[in-house]
Amino acid sequence: MITTEQREKLRGWFAGRLPEDLFEELVELAVDREEITVIGRIPAPRLAEGASDAEREAAVQGRVQEFRERTREARIEVAREAEHRFRRKVSWGVECDGERTLFTHVAAPVMTRLRQPERQVLDTLIAGGVARSRSDALAWCVRLVQRHTDDWLAELRESLEHVQRVRAQGPDTEPQDAATDRSPDTSADDD
Repeated sequence: MITTEQREKLRGWFAGRLPEDLFEELVELAVDREEITVIGRIPAPRLAEGASDAEREAAVQGRVQEFRERTREARIEVAREAEHRFRRKVSWGVECDGERTLFTHVAAPVMTRLRQPERQVLDTLIAGGVARSRSDALAWCVRLVQRHTDDWLAELRESLEHVQRVRAQGPDTEPQDAATDRSPDTSADDD
């Protein structure tokens, strides 16, 4: 986990390094041990008044695809610099007319040991057609918890940042930049 200050420095680096005309706004910059995800807002397509939902959806998909192809080289250049500097893969996404689309992202394997009652929960999700495998079922459970516990998770993250600040003030500590102290073993597409 990185501190708020480190996250702000990362966001500042990207805000300064991204080409001026790439996004209307840098909407979100998420970071963990393996990946930095950059999400920017792009202009919504102009449609005739009274356009149907299907037309709007198709226009947004077309705008996102056009942006992705047109900006590929610039995004790859920024990603390479950031990956070298921060030792994490960079993933990209956009918001367009209220819709969010991720182009690439890291799917990092996570190992865990589960007891029978926990495995039975996953197997029930598989039998019910919610998931295709235990891995899918576990990912589904994590997304569900994430959706329903955002406030609790935010408070926990704040507490962890406080613990990190206190530890850093202790004796015999060497300053470390958590944003640059990892080298991921995972990979993502550069686009």
